[in-house]
Amino acid sequence: MSDSPRYGLPWGRDRLLPIFLATVAIRQQSPRITFSSAAEMLDAFGLQQGGSQYCRLVASFQRIFGATIFFGTDRQLDRTAVVHSARFNFMSEARIWYSRSGLERLLPGDGQNMILLSDKFYREILDHPIPTDLEAAKALSSSPAALDLFKWLSYRCFTARGRERIPLFGPFGLVSQLGSAEYARPRKFREKLEGWLGVVRAIWPTCPACVDQEGTCLLIEQAFAVVQSLHRWSDA
Repeated sequence: MSDSPRYGLPWGRDRLLPIFLATVAIRQQSPRITFSSAAEMLDAFGLQQGGSQYCRLVASFQRIFGATIFFGTDRQLDRTAVVHSARFNFMSEARIWYSRSGLERLLPGDGQNMILLSDKFYREILDHPIPTDLEAAKALSSSPAALDLFKWLSYRCFTARGRERIPLFGPFGLVSQLGSAEYARPRKFREKLEGWLGVVRAIWPTCPACVDQEGTCLLIEQAFAVVQSLHRWSDA
């Protein structure tokens, strides 16, 4: 029996993988995604052709495959304590070739790279699709914080029913939602947020998000991150 693989924690450009997988699954209306070649995968991710880039991409897939997200709450109801926990994975199976010798086509699957999304992930993206743009995400991939804000705004602006105010700080504030604890000092976080918003607006010029005059809340309104994305979702 071989040792269990150690994938490590997702980081940086790994954020693109769930976005990409959700986009392709919606377009194909299938949880099973296949690629016939490394070149096809690199092209889909907008990466330069080359063995080193492909190896980095495979390593990203391994980290995302090995990642488990845990959700939990604990509540005190009078005399009864309630703990509710759940776990979530993006993929249930993945077969990605590091290298090929020609003999792989004799194996089941005809030597294709194959990713099978987990039932929970596939059902979630079918039941709650959010218009966004993979090309915009690729353009922001070198700035993970701006990419996180772009994805967060894509969701919050899409679901907004009017003008909404999101506090910057506190247990449910934006600083906690973006996981930016290192910027917990108000002034430092506001400076970073303005910088990230500037990067997002370069990709999404009509983004309605702005910090209020008091510097305590982010104001948003209903909007679509990229209008063309609506046609992609509806035509998928």
